[in-house]
Amino acid sequence: MTKVAPFKAVIYNQEKIKHIREVVCPPYDVISPSEQEYYHNLDPHNFIRILLTKDAPGEDKYKTAAERFNNWLKEQVLISDGAPAFYFYSQQYYIKGEKRNRYGFIGLLRLEDDNSRIFGHEHTRLEPKEDRLRLIRKVKANLSPIFAVFGDKHRIISGLQQYCGEGNRPFIELTDQQNVTHRLWRIDSQEMVRRIQDKISDENIFIADGHHRYEVACNFREEMRKKLGSITGEESFNYILCYFTNTRVPDLTVLPIHRLINFPTAPDIEKLKNSLQEYFDLEEIKDKTKFFFLLQKAGNTEHVIGMYHCRRFYLLRLKNIRILDKVIQDKQKEYRLLDVSAFNYLILKKILDMDIEDKKNIIFSHDAQELLGLADSSDSSIAFILNPAKINQIMAIALSGEKMPSKSTFFYPKVLSGLLVHKFF
Repeated sequence: MTKVAPFKAVIYNQEKIKHIREVVCPPYDVISPSEQEYYHNLDPHNFIRILLTKDAPGEDKYKTAAERFNNWLKEQVLISDGAPAFYFYSQQYYIKGEKRNRYGFIGLLRLEDDNSRIFGHEHTRLEPKEDRLRLIRKVKANLSPIFAVFGDKHRIISGLQQYCGEGNRPFIELTDQQNVTHRLWRIDSQEMVRRIQDKISDENIFIADGHHRYEVACNFREEMRKKLGSITGEESFNYILCYFTNTRVPDLTVLPIHRLINFPTAPDIEKLKNSLQEYFDLEEIKDKTKFFFLLQKAGNTEHVIGMYHCRRFYLLRLKNIRILDKVIQDKQKEYRLLDVSAFNYLILKKILDMDIEDKKNIIFSHDAQELLGLADSSDSSIAFILNPAKINQIMAIALSGEKMPSKSTFFYPKVLSGLLVHKFF
């Protein structure tokens, strides 16, 4: 059974913090070093100073983060919300100039021993898990919600949207640096709380973002179990802060993560094209706008990958889907049908003889224009532009027990860190 719970959130005190926009930040795992510096300098109380504390010689940055967190609580920069609640969360954003709205709610998700209702789709790495575990041990709080999707067969989200839209003003509203408008409403009615808990109890939960944080929460729970010996199972560390949205709305945006490959010297593009033709039909597209239009359109019905080199655009259309069955024999069908799998196994491994996890020579970004600009700066670089994975593919892979290839999905927009914190004790 899926169990969720309301909680008494730690929030910024708006009597002391007049501009919430300047103290929140994205999740830690999408913040670049330059962005870390930007948010650090934006405001002395920006949440980055707890979430992603700067390294300093001779200093334990995790201890520093915990001390800062506790000091902000003592100074009432951060305060405890009035009563346990779920929080309805609206995000208004733009994709290619089109306005969209995504709705969900934030609450606590119980960590289950067998995870029979909670499914992940990404591989995790040891280094970030060790980093987040050291932080959670000191701070003793979930600083950022994980991001989860569910089928919502009982229409929880639409019910909350109607409930909060009946003349109720959000208690937090801000527009961030990416022009995303975030709004939060409290849901502390006992009737509404019980309704959410009852309706979600038979739902499968799919982790979209936050796989490392979820595993770290499970590890911390085990540490606390051993430390305390006897527990009830309802202690706060048995839960994780979670944002829930459903899979039914068109505004659940999954962006692809594109690749830029840097070669030691300028590649022989004609030789590469000849090699690609073993698996793909190649078509050169003269116009950039047409290239992106055709790439997106073709992605609805076939496997196609975009390629860009020396200001020339190409569409690579997979000749036959059975090629993937022959080349990828150790993975299940749902995995083989991903465009990123075709790219990894046919282009990277077969043709270029590169390691899929080569972080030195491959740059990853969800911003296609950024990679085209980088490709223009060097004749020894080739950009590969992918279509996004579909949400039903992601869920099918999770249900099969398989994991997506790394750097496969980018859910947009991100859920801000610093809006709501789940403090354990």
